Amino acid sequence: MLYNIAKFILYLFFVIFRRVKIEGKENIPQEGPVLLFANHPSAWDMLLIAVFMKRRVHYMAKAELFKNPILGFIIRSLGAFPISRGKGDVGSVKTVFRLLEEGKIVGIFPEGTRTPKKDPNKRKAGAAMMALHSKAPVLPVGVEWNNKIFSKVRVVFGEPFLMLPKEEDKHIPREELLVLTNEILNKIYALIGQ
Repeated sequence: MLYNIAKFILYLFFVIFRRVKIEGKENIPQEGPVLLFANHPSAWDMLLIAVFMKRRVHYMAKAELFKNPILGFIIRSLGAFPISRGKGDVGSVKTVFRLLEEGKIVGIFPEGTRTPKKDPNKRKAGAAMMALHSKAPVLPVGVEWNNKIFSKVRVVFGEPFLMLPKEEDKHIPREELLVLTNEILNKIYALIGQ
């Protein structure tokens, strides 16, 4: 109930004040597990993408956001769960795999933090690791954001793709995972012409 009310209010906000343009909505899988990977130019991205999707997106969000009781309650109600950045948070990774096994959509920002424009140095190996080990379809989403009110915001859903390991059960070094995450980010940024 709270989710639907919040979604409606945010929808009105984005349509009226941000003039959002959505492209590629037909690429969103209607069922089954999905890893949604998007760029992260603003603090609004998590809400912006979720509002324009029929299915609920369970976002991995930095643990600091949950320290504020009100904000924590709101984003938890919207399906987000915390991750401790800068350390291997095994619990959060297990949550990702559990949600995918339940056929849900998990939203992750492979850059790990807000990044106003493409920066090859901001990428996390965990994104590729989760895509490879879950074998879930990856839905790339590009967000083109402008901070000025009433300016256009663009969200582009790309075609889902599978990221499969070259060899089953082989340990993949972190450097190789970073290269693969970079490939994911290249697909995301290509959607918005970057």
